[in-house]
Amino acid sequence: MGTVDNPKIDEASGIATSINNPGCFWTHNDSGDKARIFLIDSMGHCKAECTLVGATNRDWEDIATGPGPVDSLNYIYVGEIGDNFTMYPYKKIYRLIEPVITNESPMLVRQFDVITFKFPDRTWDAETLMVDPRTKDLYMVSKWEDSVLVYRIAYSQSLQDTVTVEKVISLGVTHITAGDISVDGSGILLKNYESVYFWNRLKHETVAQALSRKEQKLYYIEEPQGEGIAWARDGFSYYTLGEGFFFDKPKLYRYTKQ
Repeated sequence: MGTVDNPKIDEASGIATSINNPGCFWTHNDSGDKARIFLIDSMGHCKAECTLVGATNRDWEDIATGPGPVDSLNYIYVGEIGDNFTMYPYKKIYRLIEPVITNESPMLVRQFDVITFKFPDRTWDAETLMVDPRTKDLYMVSKWEDSVLVYRIAYSQSLQDTVTVEKVISLGVTHITAGDISVDGSGILLKNYESVYFWNRLKHETVAQALSRKEQKLYYIEEPQGEGIAWARDGFSYYTLGEGFFFDKPKLYRYTKQ
């Protein structure tokens, strides 16, 4: 589709389809950057930069859009869930109301929620954050295990206490770097550096029940450090965004689900 043109986006580690800004996508850098997210269009042109005032980016690894506490509003979820050396017992998810962007001036976001959580069994490195549009539950997937683990934070997520997430299923795939659930909740995508996996979800099923079936591989061309995936709003195509590599800037790709 296009190449990301903003030099500040030099390690794109997640992507989410915007709801309030049609045809655009939210992304962010990996660890070490400021606590900020960027809005890009379908050609990779940067439309906005939003800084979360008072937040930290210890290791932001994924981003998602979807419903939240107020039914009439749309939300952005940013996962500070990475932990390469499994040394941080507590992780964070930042939740903010998705802004409508009208100009390219930098935006300061001062109001957002912080969901603090820990895993029940040990400290995991995770790079996947998903929101279920049917239930508003949040899902994380561990990265490195031969059979990765899927964890859930049930809605409504506490903002006062540290939440202990629930392990719901293990999957026969590994090195998962990103995932997304479609707008109607009927499709689940997970990816690693080599492959994109798809699960169909029936109306009566939970996410875990859908994931209990055998995955289907979708078409994907391997990209350098491909760590982002997002459904299109129509649910028939999906987008990927890699971190880039040295002088190879991050590129946005679109695939039609076959």
